[in-house]
Amino acid sequence: MIKFHPAGKSIIRNTILIVVLLNLVGWLLLSCVVIGSAISAVSLILLILVLQFFRYPQRQVATNHKNIIAPADGTICLIEETTETDYLNTVCKKVSIFMSPLNVHINWVPVPGKVSFLEHRKGKFYAAFKDKSADENERTCVAIKLNDGREIMANQVAGAMARRILNFLQLGQHVTQDMEMGFIRFGSRVDLYLPLDTDIQVKLGEKVTGSQTIIGKLS
Repeated sequence: MIKFHPAGKSIIRNTILIVVLLNLVGWLLLSCVVIGSAISAVSLILLILVLQFFRYPQRQVATNHKNIIAPADGTICLIEETTETDYLNTVCKKVSIFMSPLNVHINWVPVPGKVSFLEHRKGKFYAAFKDKSADENERTCVAIKLNDGREIMANQVAGAMARRILNFLQLGQHVTQDMEMGFIRFGSRVDLYLPLDTDIQVKLGEKVTGSQTIIGKLS
């Protein structure tokens, strides 16, 4: 049986209500088979898209403190060295995952450790696949301190369609890789900022699976 994420409960309920109302209008009030059929088809597609967006796959996570696991489903859209300026203020390896509206939008904790920084920043809503979205879009910045004292960041970035970032963590919380970090609604990205000596295991354009794909290995 397909499960749906609690983050989508109200949206799914409202979508079903809208679909029912549209079909009542199309079939009962307009009394036109062509219009009624068109409304039914469009509303059914809308409902299917919303349901698949909030699907809640149950995944077994192979935890390993040396592995950095993918925090989201999607496509690797950027791999580079850059200076992280929200918190770390140091040169890092940056790996970005673009999530299309067709991907599962749950975000997982990429490494075990302690949440050392957590801040939501307002911003613009550029398309999430554009590089400038990382610095200019609305985002939630999360830093996790590893047991050896090093820190990595996983930033949830809103896209052109995503206007609501949910983060389930708390500052100072101890986290593991089988925990959910949050959820972003409708098209977005997650940016990872990793130590320079991280051995990156993915390539540009590669499809990754949240909580399953190994993004990199820590030295």
